[in-house]
Amino acid sequence: MNALLIGMGMVAQTHLLALRDNGAGVRLGGVLGRDLARTRAFADQAADLLGYPVDAHKDIDAATATKPDLAILITPPNARIEHAQALSAAGIPTLMEKPVERTLEQARAIVGLYHNVPLGIVFQHRTRAASQTLMKRLESGDLGEVVHVEIKVPWWRDQAYYDEPGRGSYARDGGGVMISQAIHTLDLALWLCGPVKELQAQMRSSPLHRLEAEDIATAILTFESGATGMISATTCAYPGGTESITLITTKARVHLEGDALRLDWIDGETEMLGTDQSTGGGADPMAFTHGWHQSILEDFAQAVRIGRAPLAMGQEALRVHAVIDAMTRASASGQTEKVRA
Repeated sequence: MNALLIGMGMVAQTHLLALRDNGAGVRLGGVLGRDLARTRAFADQAADLLGYPVDAHKDIDAATATKPDLAILITPPNARIEHAQALSAAGIPTLMEKPVERTLEQARAIVGLYHNVPLGIVFQHRTRAASQTLMKRLESGDLGEVVHVEIKVPWWRDQAYYDEPGRGSYARDGGGVMISQAIHTLDLALWLCGPVKELQAQMRSSPLHRLEAEDIATAILTFESGATGMISATTCAYPGGTESITLITTKARVHLEGDALRLDWIDGETEMLGTDQSTGGGADPMAFTHGWHQSILEDFAQAVRIGRAPLAMGQEALRVHAVIDAMTRASASGQTEKVRA
């Protein structure tokens, strides 16, 4: 399968490593960027890494004319809609980095373009071994009923991170810590525990950073299942820690931290599964393994090949956007807000 990579930002190298090592037979056929000279230089570097030629494209029409089997769209969210329109119109399955767009409404518009074309989202935390194990245990009923959920993202970013033009702005990114960092852990929690019905929230910009949007966010959640929950997310927690999800169930306390899972059963038994790994919670946002991106790529390629749904579908991403949208509204209003799924 030939892939088209659109965008050459910070996460591009991670995708190149995933393409190099993938076991699904996906090759990088071409790269599309805004500046042709820079795109050619990037394509040459990719070719050196991958061991085969990679084309450089100057516009989306030329890129789609090569009829790639799938596209990997990693531009900033404010540069998505035109690419998504062209790719969906050409019937090209698309694996898209989070977030889908800057607002819930804009994300809905993009997902709506793919009503007959596969759309996957790079929510790679779902592919972690500990996450997969926990999902299976929840689905089997072994853990009983989830009654409370704690979502924590204690990350750190220095000011240099926010000094990049547009970083942490509503115009380019759509917000701050929730839509750019905590979105992964929030998606994982929703995947494991189901949708949120309503919430209260506070979202603030701290004295530690200069940015337009929030670097601290908290929320109190009510899940549709009846479970309660909370979110604490920040990029102010120097030197940065590992994100975690803790579930209180009728049979155990379950703690998922990175790719490590601990189950403390009410009967006194303890299970520990997996190992903790760096997840990019510190000053270097790219300090994590490319293996999770490789797994999401392999899943998407296989889904396209056999006609099944990918692990993280575009429609599911709207649940995460809906929670972030409700948090933004709740922080502004000071009231409990419904999640507009």
